[in-house]
Amino acid sequence: MNAYRTAVRVSNLVVAILFGMFVSQLSSAVTPESALTLTGDDEVPPVKTNASGSGSIAVAADKSVTGSVVTTGITATAAHIHTGAKGTNGPVIIPLAKKGDNEWSVPPGTKLTDEQYNSFKAGNLYVNVHSAANPGGEIRAPLKP
Repeated sequence: MNAYRTAVRVSNLVVAILFGMFVSQLSSAVTPESALTLTGDDEVPPVKTNASGSGSIAVAADKSVTGSVVTTGITATAAHIHTGAKGTNGPVIIPLAKKGDNEWSVPPGTKLTDEQYNSFKAGNLYVNVHSAANPGGEIRAPLKP
C-alpha cells in the first residue's frame, strides 16, 4: 500500500509541475495589455493617414522585450520603440528589425535598462512606424504596462 501512495503522490507532483509549466507559457501569450493598434491619431502631432498597424509587444519582469507589429497602407522606412508620455515625442530606445514587407519585430535578446523599465511601468513607452512622407512617425501606439 505504501508503494501505491508514493506512486500517487509522485504522479500528483508531476501533474502539478506540468500544469505550472503550461500556465507560465500562457503568460507569454498575447494579452490585452500587450496588444497594439497603431494609428495616425496617436502621433504627435496627429497624422491623417489610411495606414494602420497591429501586433503585440510585451515586457517581462526581467525587463526582456518581445513582440512584433504588422502594418498596412504604409511603405515603412523604420519602426522603433521610444520613450515619451502620451502627447509627447521622445528618443528611440529600441530599433525594430524588418522581418518582411510589412512586419517589424523586437530583436532577440532585447532588454530594457532600469530607467527604461520604470518609464514602461509609468506608461511612457510607445512604438511608432515611420515613412518617407512622415519621417517623424506615421502611426503610433502606446505600450501598456
